[in-house]
Amino acid sequence: MPDKQWNVQIYITEDGDDTRARAVLTTGDTGGTGETDTVTGRGTARRSPLDRPVPEIGDELAASRALEDLAIRLHDVAADDIVQLSGPVRA
Repeated sequence: MPDKQWNVQIYITEDGDDTRARAVLTTGDTGGTGETDTVTGRGTARRSPLDRPVPEIGDELAASRALEDLAIRLHDVAADDIVQLSGPVRA
């Protein structure tokens, strides 16, 4: 089996003290449908009014939360595949 490459793009949006991130995994697998599979995770961060305004921290927190959500969603996809495809091969 040849090596595979999956790509994750992280999109970050800032609005005042709120930061939102979206992590999109593109597997390149078509699963026979001709369409590329994608899984998306989301994360948010909000700066406390008492904290100094350092946008990078909000970016990092929102992105890490989006990646964590993405990992959970990818695990759920794998679990669903196991349920659907496990067991003996039927002839």
